[in-house]
Amino acid sequence: MNVSLSSWFVILLALLAANLPFFNERLFALIPLKSRSQSQAAVKPVWMRLLELLALYALVGAVAYVLEANIGNTFTQRWEFYAVTGCMFLVLAYPGYVLRYLKKHR
Repeated sequence: MNVSLSSWFVILLALLAANLPFFNERLFALIPLKSRSQSQAAVKPVWMRLLELLALYALVGAVAYVLEANIGNTFTQRWEFYAVTGCMFLVLAYPGYVLRYLKKHR
């Protein structure tokens, strides 16, 4: 895989992963949550969505590291890299957050 294709792949993967916690009520879109009553569907709490977002950030980072290692030598990263990419991941999650919490559902 060339550098350009792998870069676009990581960006699209980050976009999908950042919005995944806000578009479903399952944990990592796979594990159903138990509801408190039988008549209501389970609702994922905000803290669980944030933990899921953090885990998906680490997963996307691991995929990016593997792709970088396949291209050539990997670069050492310091805290500035993780601060910037974490903020970028939160910006990519903004559309899902808006649709989940700020848009009026009729």
